[in-house]
Amino acid sequence: MIREMKAEDAFAIREICDKSLGYNISVDLVEQQIQKIAQDNTHHYVLVFENEHSNEILGFVHAEIYDTLYAYSGLNILGLVVLPEHERRGIAKTLMTSLEDRATKKGLAFIRLNSAVKRKGAHSFYETIGYVCDKEQNRFIKTISVSQ
Repeated sequence: MIREMKAEDAFAIREICDKSLGYNISVDLVEQQIQKIAQDNTHHYVLVFENEHSNEILGFVHAEIYDTLYAYSGLNILGLVVLPEHERRGIAKTLMTSLEDRATKKGLAFIRLNSAVKRKGAHSFYETIGYVCDKEQNRFIKTISVSQ
């Protein structure tokens, strides 16, 4: 079942990020970010896939409104993650379809995402559900500070 993220999902989201992405983050950080995102609910979309029988969170998708001066508004996917033991069962596709439905209802023009070059399986998945790779680019980042 697809539903919007709730504050009590913090532990499950932390576990998914750890097991699927190798992000060893604290539950406190996830709770803090959930609070921040919940206050900006017109800009962020976080949908979770919850097992209807066990109520276990098996995956999530996080996207934000992507506004620029040079294009119509769209969505930028910040993360699509499914627990490794539940991959290839249609969960990611269900999450993406639900996100696409919300974007359509909101009148958004596109959904974009970035995927690491080495994630060939993910690239195949995105192409299978209708996404095209329209450019290759490098990401540059500079850490400014860590606010607590």
